[in-house]
Amino acid sequence: MEIAPRISADKNVRFGRPVIAGTRVSVDLVLGQLAGGMTYEEVMKEYGLKKEDILAALDYAAKTISSESLHLPA
Repeated sequence: MEIAPRISADKNVRFGRPVIAGTRVSVDLVLGQLAGGMTYEEVMKEYGLKKEDILAALDYAAKTISSESLHLPA
């Protein structure tokens, strides 16, 4: 099931975690590799992705975090 452009989730793929549509590459994996210092080009080559896939993962993460609220102690 598509949950965002180029992002899908299926309980039978990666335990239902969000992945790049048509792959088993999870959004958190893409983000982790970028955070770890890999370039877009390295991630694309390593996982067979397109730049649009990486941008979709970043967009999905940004939108997910934007709706998050924290309950901080007073």
